[in-house]
Amino acid sequence: MASRIASRFAADGMLDRIAIGVSALCVMHCLASAAVVALLSTVAGEFVADWVHELGLGIAILLGALALGRGIVKHGYIMPPAIGALGLGIMGGAMTLPHGSGEIVWTMIGVGILALGHDLNRRAVI
Repeated sequence: MASRIASRFAADGMLDRIAIGVSALCVMHCLASAAVVALLSTVAGEFVADWVHELGLGIAILLGALALGRGIVKHGYIMPPAIGALGLGIMGGAMTLPHGSGEIVWTMIGVGILALGHDLNRRAVI
């Protein structure tokens, strides 16, 4: 059942498009969290809670495995998933840093690299 759903979405690069959209949401989350924390530190603490980052990374890993893995099967190119895995690794590494600008910068770099991997994967499938 899940493979049928994944096949239907992956056929036209939909999973990669969704993953790129999630990457954009991640960047917006990082920027908004920093701004909200700076302005409303008492309320905004939940935006930078560890569980939010762990959930986001989990979703990124799941989408990456589905879309980029499907791409390998479909077109046989290893470069898009390798670039995506590098981005995921940077994102995971950023989670080990203390909250602040360094964490945000490295997370956004990882998100950008992951989105590049998904874009390359989407273009290779077409």
